Amino acid sequence: MARALAARGVGYALIGVAGPNMHAHASGVVFTIQVRDLFLPRDPENHLRAWQTCDACNVDLVTETDPLDFPRGLELARKVVGHAAWIRAIDPDELQVDLTFVMAGFHFEGVRRERTVFVLEGAEVPLARLRHIVESKAAVGRHEDQLFLATHEENLRQLLGLDED
Repeated sequence: MARALAARGVGYALIGVAGPNMHAHASGVVFTIQVRDLFLPRDPENHLRAWQTCDACNVDLVTETDPLDFPRGLELARKVVGHAAWIRAIDPDELQVDLTFVMAGFHFEGVRRERTVFVLEGAEVPLARLRHIVESKAAVGRHEDQLFLATHEENLRQLLGLDED
């Protein structure tokens, strides 16, 4: 999917728990996840290209309760962006990817400027800085985020270079 997004020029950054996994790859730390989160700019044309990529990859797009409406044109993309609506992409193998405009405490351009690019199976994947991901999870205050941060505090401190000597 990363190759297809790049081919269509979709701007995004990987955030959420998948981000720490990419940063942790070299140290052998792995965090269990089911959903990947893609942080997108509030740009209807970019969002439309993301949908077109999902359609081309045979990935279903759903809202919180229903499949995303058709026709999936610029008018619908403008409405989704205007409401900062959450869309989930689900592929036949059950890969789940949330397309979001929200990363608590951060704007897309700042995350994009400071991103890291990882190469995964030959595809470049833009990734938010680990510090940004952790700070955002802390800012959200959701129970699941607080539990993740508390459970993995030691590993995250190590990955961030915060361990005291």
